[in-house]
Amino acid sequence: MNDVEAIIIGAGPAGLTAAYELLDKTDIKPIIYEASDKIGGISKTLEYKGNRIDIGGHRFFSKNQEIMDWWFNILPLQGKQASDDKILDRKLSLPTKSKQRKLKSKKLLEILSPDPDIKDNVMLMRDRLSRIFFLSKFFDYPVSLSYSTLKNLGLKTTILIGLSYLKSTINPIDNESTLEDFFINHFGKKLYETFFKDYTEKVWGISCNQIDADWGHQRVKGLSIKETMKNAIKKPNGNQQDVETSLISQFYYPKYGPGQMWQEVANLIIENGGEIHYNKEVAGIKTKDSSIYEIEILDRGGKEYKTTDYLLSTMPVKDLISSWKSDVPVDVKKTADGLIYRDFITVGLLLNKLMLTNYTNKKTVGNIVPDNWIYIQEREVKIGRLQIFNNWSPYMVKDSEKIWMGLEYFANEGDELWNMDDEDFINFAVSELESINVIDKREVLDSVLFREKKAYPAYFGTYKNFDIIKDFTDKYENLFLIGRNGMHRYNNMDHSMLTAMEAVNNIINQVKTKDNIWNINSEKEYHESS
Repeated sequence: MNDVEAIIIGAGPAGLTAAYELLDKTDIKPIIYEASDKIGGISKTLEYKGNRIDIGGHRFFSKNQEIMDWWFNILPLQGKQASDDKILDRKLSLPTKSKQRKLKSKKLLEILSPDPDIKDNVMLMRDRLSRIFFLSKFFDYPVSLSYSTLKNLGLKTTILIGLSYLKSTINPIDNESTLEDFFINHFGKKLYETFFKDYTEKVWGISCNQIDADWGHQRVKGLSIKETMKNAIKKPNGNQQDVETSLISQFYYPKYGPGQMWQEVANLIIENGGEIHYNKEVAGIKTKDSSIYEIEILDRGGKEYKTTDYLLSTMPVKDLISSWKSDVPVDVKKTADGLIYRDFITVGLLLNKLMLTNYTNKKTVGNIVPDNWIYIQEREVKIGRLQIFNNWSPYMVKDSEKIWMGLEYFANEGDELWNMDDEDFINFAVSELESINVIDKREVLDSVLFREKKAYPAYFGTYKNFDIIKDFTDKYENLFLIGRNGMHRYNNMDHSMLTAMEAVNNIINQVKTKDNIWNINSEKEYHESS
């Protein structure tokens, strides 16, 4: 039995990665408390009548080879499964002491069995296609310098975009403080107003000139007209390690969605001595000197208290600070209270066919377009993005003859969209798609709705003062903030995992600074290509 324990708040990618790494590299026992009854955070896969929904769409691609190897160690690439011996080694690739633990006999039989179902635990290689639907036309995403783009824009608009871009390169905005400044410097004002402004304001619900430029640095990074031109001339190699993330042409994806990856990781954690507790909300944090000493946990049965040697938190920073039982400086509390999050609503629609094939010049099969997701730029509707799950993985859909889609909306908890009755919202969403000639509502066979709170940490509100919180929490030597909401940073999945890995490395090496964790996905100090 482990004498040293680490409590991990949240069973999303960062929390599960931290637990796995602790088992793999230390004798510390990880204990995860998850507030919901689901694994995977916003990277979970939800199921409805045999059809699977990916909340937000998660491409498994990283420029960090350690992350790629980590994923393939859990789910190998389809068609490249290892021999039984290699599979056994993969499943037992946790720590030396963990290898000595006796796994459940049932799982061992599954690992060693020649049953072809073992091939379900694989990753697929998928072609990536994302496009913008705007003015009843398809544009490449990211916008490319293709003939179809120039034709759709028209000669006058194309010339204005070119001149605007030249102006931004000759005379850029010096004090790039807002997201609007960032977009104009990278793409020119005309292209920003055409393709970036309206969609971004759909996502965040406020003007781009009220959002910190950090969002652009972390989400768009090296993408620009210059990079688009380079990519048009030079096709990416197989590994795509030198390509801006937004420009990759292929990615990997678990056969049954991202939740399959995280459920498999969760299984390994439990089998090798870790714990995962569901429907357990961390509601109190007690400190002693410069350490976290005890946490208070709530569930339907009441309260319980648990002491800990380490605390790794992926819970929203706003909630973390509000749960603090000892005195919190006024400026820290004020900053935490002012942090803002954007919430997420997904409508799953099962259809016979789409009308989008009337607008595309891409190859279509039957009644489906080949896109993974489509950005809906039309200004008269609130829908932000449309996922076609058939194209992420055909195994996401129960009936391959049907089309299974996800309609994505951005909202604030408590606003008009969020409070709308499920049936009314679904009817509203169907009407929106019909109004822009994407579907015929008579072809809708079934539907479902899911809401996700705090899906996106926002770069406005009191975000500009976030370092006040960072400096406060970093003083507690055994506390590590990791993951998207844990750090209030709009990380991709691989970056969230890296923050967990760095936290575990700090524990192992007894490193007191947290700078290496905060530097991940920081434009100025962290570079994906390194």
